Amino acid sequence: MSVFPAGLARVPNLLMKQLTLANITKTNLDLYRAQVELATGRSVNKTSDDAVKAATIAELDDRIERSTQRQRNIQHASASLGMLDTVLGEAGDTALDAKDIALQQISTPSDATQRKQQAAIVSSMITSIYNSMNRQGVAGYIFGGATTSVQPFVEKNGAYLWQGQGSGLYTELGLAQSVPITLGNAEAFAAASAKVTGNVDLDPALTTDTRLSDASGARGLGITLGSVEFSFNAGTRVAVDLSGADTVGDVIDSLTSAIHQYETDNNVTVLGAGGIGVSDGSLSVDVATGASLQFYDQGTGVTAEDLGLANADDSQVFPAGATAALDLSPKLTWRTPMSALAGLSQSLGSIKISNNRGSATVDLSGAQTLGDVKGLIEAAGVGVRVEINAAGTGIDVVNLLSAGSAGALSIEETDATNPTAANLGIRSMTPASLLSSFNFGRGVQIKDGYIDPTTGQADPTHDIDFTITLGNTAKTTIDIDLRPQDVVNVQTLVDRINSQAATQLAAAGLPTNALVASLGATSNGVVLTQDASFGSAVAIAPRNNSEAAEDLGFLNGQYDPSSASFVGEDRAKVRVSGIFSDLIDLRDGLDNDNTVGIGIAGNSLGSSIDLLAETRGVVGGYSQRVDFAQRAEEDRTTFDEQVRSSLRDVDYTEAASRFSMLQTQLQAGLQATAISSRLTLLDFLS
Repeated sequence: MSVFPAGLARVPNLLMKQLTLANITKTNLDLYRAQVELATGRSVNKTSDDAVKAATIAELDDRIERSTQRQRNIQHASASLGMLDTVLGEAGDTALDAKDIALQQISTPSDATQRKQQAAIVSSMITSIYNSMNRQGVAGYIFGGATTSVQPFVEKNGAYLWQGQGSGLYTELGLAQSVPITLGNAEAFAAASAKVTGNVDLDPALTTDTRLSDASGARGLGITLGSVEFSFNAGTRVAVDLSGADTVGDVIDSLTSAIHQYETDNNVTVLGAGGIGVSDGSLSVDVATGASLQFYDQGTGVTAEDLGLANADDSQVFPAGATAALDLSPKLTWRTPMSALAGLSQSLGSIKISNNRGSATVDLSGAQTLGDVKGLIEAAGVGVRVEINAAGTGIDVVNLLSAGSAGALSIEETDATNPTAANLGIRSMTPASLLSSFNFGRGVQIKDGYIDPTTGQADPTHDIDFTITLGNTAKTTIDIDLRPQDVVNVQTLVDRINSQAATQLAAAGLPTNALVASLGATSNGVVLTQDASFGSAVAIAPRNNSEAAEDLGFLNGQYDPSSASFVGEDRAKVRVSGIFSDLIDLRDGLDNDNTVGIGIAGNSLGSSIDLLAETRGVVGGYSQRVDFAQRAEEDRTTFDEQVRSSLRDVDYTEAASRFSMLQTQLQAGLQATAISSRLTLLDFLS
């Protein structure tokens, strides 16, 4: 507070004016500050008011602003999760209704007309779930994964394709927490893509165009670039910088250039005619006669070791002649030339891909790189995607279409002399195909180990799974009893059928090759070929209520008179699992009055319903996390605002009192100054 001194009577007028003016100015400034505080409601309006408080207030402002944004994120997440929960609930109810239809149709008598009517209802359910899957929320399409601006599910010739990407978008809740606000395909409706897993190691060779990043390196840890050294005949070491190399060809060029320069500088011959090149999966070094070459790493570097040119103890020496370095294990890439695939035993021909009740023959003979194979297959428009497997050794063909069992994916050959699909490892049924994967994972059910309840003894006649009736005049029958060890893969199955057939044919006085089981040369399915002289078709009938004949596709097989062969139905097809496929199977079963198909579809729907419920539970868990984060942010913001208020906000009572006092002080000061300025020397002399 300014104080106007009273004892200024005996000083010069100039000094008196300066002192009084300074005090009046200070009072005016204090009055201004009080007025600003009252007008703004803040005691700290700029840093100069209180540097310590201003710094603390700035930090609190930042925290409150970030908290406000997080609360907006939380509200956004809450709305999105609410939409997800609603849609998942509706889909779950629809799936339960569909399962009820399946149970009713197999537990109560129904005719074909009634089942067709129910099939129409299931069709409307498919449309309902399709619309639900394409619903939009505040973040865009809620089941679009990371691409929320693109409609996630599209209908394609009666099948359904998910065209989103990624597992979903996430929003930040603070404290290192995040929750998804959209879901991807597999998480949402169990419409997970299935694939034909490649079973051939294509074994790519090293080429000069192989990128170093696409090789595992001699240590299996990739290739770390840096400098290496070489010495000729254990002489002086010469450094070569490989840090800028991108491909194997770059490494070869740099090493070759450095060694040729060494040859020129020292008038010696180091490299032979082959120089430095590639051999299968390795670099190769051709050293001149009577010489030796050794490579080293510099310091703690590992470049030479990763390139297979050196080992940790520097014992690796390239003697005279051509020597291969350690294998760099190059990986498959879409740039890999077909000529570099050591795992291919023949040049490529054509393959047949069947999917969604349609098929296409794809000619791969013109493919120059693995990327060309991918492009040709995907361009066929059959709803598949080609991927390189995680190990980088082969390719997989992914089925993208939910089309039910009848529209599942199958890859076959077109030429028995050039089995291109098998050579690429993508034929969907091979001798090594596991029977446990048949029928979309249901496997092959057999009768085994029957015990007669009366005698308590084993009765092998009740273990017979099916009977094959030949087309000869005598209608010779062959009983097939499959054991657990016979239903491991296609080859063990074929071997068991041929073994039992040969024994029973010999007993019937027929050649042991009058019936031969095999995998079809071009078409998928187990083939039973009888003697061409037999006039009638082969027939197969189940025994002892065994499901083996049905599970192996024999009951729906076709007889080809021209080859005297019975071709079983392909039961190794790849079906996209999920509610779409399950509902399509149920609709088809009802439409075709197929009780078995209805029952299978009903069982499959149970898995989809469980996954929907599980996914909804996960979404509920995310919602609880969001609610907790909302409360935490509100509490944190309230506390920060309280602290900021205590530091920044003005005490109106104190400020008003101070303002009034300053006004009085200013008025008194002005009056005192006016009085004192009128005094003269005469006032003191008198």
